[in-house]
Amino acid sequence: MQAVRPVAAVRSAPDLAAEQTDQLLFGEIFDCLEFVGGHAWGQARRDGSVGFVEAGALSSMVRAPTHWIAAPRAFAFEAPSIKAPASGPFSLNALVSIDETEDRFARATGVGWIAKVHLAPIGAALDDPAAVAERFLGTPYLWGGRDSLGLDCSGLIQQALYAGGLACPRDSDQQAALGDPAPPEALRRGDLVFWLGHVGMMLDARHLLHANAHHMAVAIEPLEEAVARIRAAGGGEPTAFRRL
Repeated sequence: MQAVRPVAAVRSAPDLAAEQTDQLLFGEIFDCLEFVGGHAWGQARRDGSVGFVEAGALSSMVRAPTHWIAAPRAFAFEAPSIKAPASGPFSLNALVSIDETEDRFARATGVGWIAKVHLAPIGAALDDPAAVAERFLGTPYLWGGRDSLGLDCSGLIQQALYAGGLACPRDSDQQAALGDPAPPEALRRGDLVFWLGHVGMMLDARHLLHANAHHMAVAIEPLEEAVARIRAAGGGEPTAFRRL
């Protein structure tokens, strides 16, 4: 099945009050195994997460995407005009199928007209994942979130790498297997720093960008300060440094 809402929660149980463990973005595939209490239980094909999704957020009609949202968020309009009623927003890395263009807009099947400047064809990639991650600066922290209105630490990293054309698992412990070891004394832009249950991305040799529950937002801070703060809070020392 395919996600047909801008974003849909993947939950730990078939209950709207259950923990959100992940999210589906528009156009992503969900392999449904059974229906339970108005929810579909199965696995998100893009990142492998397993859980329950509201059945109403999914459609059995699956369309192959031609483009992805390449801006942090984009609206879809009922007509190719900025004055037309809009729906969304649709987040970075949402998948759409374009079937018509007119002037500055492209019509996505089942969605509406999206500004061409907010789209990229499938196969195109942005060349600096750290620059993508920086676009989320100030975005509120949200457990299990991975869309532009709220995300967690591993969701931020996943979205940045997806936009760079790279595969990326959902959770930080899985992401710690990406790439190769990086020398902690010579970190550079794009390197990943891991703690138990947490991950951030270096913007340069000293500064870390990460979605975190201390700031309750995506924030930048000196790595040295982040290490000291996390240690003082009982989070231990960094467990890995990885270079993609």
